[in-house]
Amino acid sequence: MGGYSSEYQISLKSGNVVYEVLNTKKYNPYRIHIFKDKWVYVDDNENEFPINKHDFSVTINNEHITFDCVFNAIHGSPGEDGYIQGYLELLGIPHTSCNMYQAGITFNKRDFLSILKPYGIKTAESFYLNFGDEINEAEIIKKVGLPCFVKANKAGSSFGVTKVHKHEDLQNAIDVAFKEDDEIIIESFLDGTEVSIGVITYKGETKVLPITEIVSENDFFDYEAKYLGKSQEITPARLTKTQEENVIAVAKKVYEVLKMKGFSRSEYIFKNDEPYLLEMNTIPGLTKASILPQQAAVAGISMSDLFDNAIEEAFK
Repeated sequence: MGGYSSEYQISLKSGNVVYEVLNTKKYNPYRIHIFKDKWVYVDDNENEFPINKHDFSVTINNEHITFDCVFNAIHGSPGEDGYIQGYLELLGIPHTSCNMYQAGITFNKRDFLSILKPYGIKTAESFYLNFGDEINEAEIIKKVGLPCFVKANKAGSSFGVTKVHKHEDLQNAIDVAFKEDDEIIIESFLDGTEVSIGVITYKGETKVLPITEIVSENDFFDYEAKYLGKSQEITPARLTKTQEENVIAVAKKVYEVLKMKGFSRSEYIFKNDEPYLLEMNTIPGLTKASILPQQAAVAGISMSDLFDNAIEEAFK
């Protein structure tokens, strides 16, 4: 838990929930905090013991401890972008997240959407910018229209995202996004019902969880809406039968086309009855208030079962 990005505090909450919920008759859990300046095991008295990066082990009271499995609850870098996955795979340590390639692809919004377009997955009209590119505002607005969204390409929890209503606000939104990442994506606004849909590997099968409808009190599903109660999350979502069937089919297809495993939670917006894909999170929030655990609960899967299944799947 932890990480190097703006999301580290949310990750600590997710990680602590996993730690508290895991069945201690079956597992012996250790909280590992991963930060740029330290990797440490933190015991129940908040004492810290350094992790040996050579073999991802820790020495406590002269006992050398290695781990059977890593439960990955790091949102953002390095837990959601492929770095931890690659490191653990080199060491031969099972982990609960997707593989390195899938993590890297899904963390990069524009590469992720580009890969899926040939499979008929619908997405918003988009315009890409790298830091230092010449910015032609008229060209951007001609392609994506107004209002539009300006997003940091590789960031989560709506950090670096602005909804732009007026031409004169575009440059400031671009500046905000570039503070989070050196690549940004500018997308057309899709006006329709927004849903979040969890897809996991459960007992060896791809399982699409009950769908959550997002009704934000703010202008969009931003950080406040996600974490500070400024939204309604309605599970199951109020969709027509056609909408529900369409988004379930697309969500399952995306998961399987990408050869995903572990957790995933994707956002879609409906244009008429067709779901348009916005993004996928491969380490979604795992707190009691988070969307994916809410969906699992509606499906009759307790948090303990959800986490236990993730570990069992990792060992396969």
